[in-house]
Parts: sequence; structure tokens; C-alpha cells
Amino acid sequence: MANVDVSQEGSTTVITINGRFDFNILQEFRDAYSDKDAGSGKFVINLAGTEYIDSSALGMLLNMKNHLGSEDRAIEIINCQPNLMKIFTIAHFDRKFKFV
Repeated sequence: MANVDVSQEGSTTVITINGRFDFNILQEFRDAYSDKDAGSGKFVINLAGTEYIDSSALGMLLNMKNHLGSEDRAIEIINCQPNLMKIFTIAHFDRKFKFV
């Protein structure tokens, strides 16, 4: 079972995905960032507890980036497991997002 946890650390919103990052958490993930003020703070996606991603997860990340107008806003992806990083690299997400 997957879930999305959201926490605030100063002006940074941390979105933690536990379990599977797939279509089943679409609304939860969208809710985690859509109600935030579009002009302030940065976002961190914590994948430490993420065991699986699929193409819908990639789409959700792109939609987030588009929604936030993140050319001038930081979105960082942290604690990415090597098997997930391989998918991000193949999809060229390593050029679209900052991985820490």
C-alpha cells in the first residue's frame, strides 16, 4: 500500500512517497503541492521509502513541474534508490530535476 506524507520545513515542502509511486496515488500526490502558494518555497520529493515507479509517476512529476512553473522554483528529488535512478536517467529526468 502506498501513501504520500507532506511536511513543512520552513519554506520547504517535503513530499514523501512510501511504497509504490504509481497511478493509485495520483490525487494524493497532486493535493500535496496544488494548494501551495505558487510563488514561494521549494519542494523536495523524498523517495527513501519508494520501492517502485511507473510511467504515471513520471507524468505526475512533470505535471507538478508545469503546475508550479518551476523554471524559477527548486524541485529536488532525494534518497532515490539506484534501481529508480536508472529509470529517471533513461527518461532523461536527470536533466529536468535536481537529484540530491
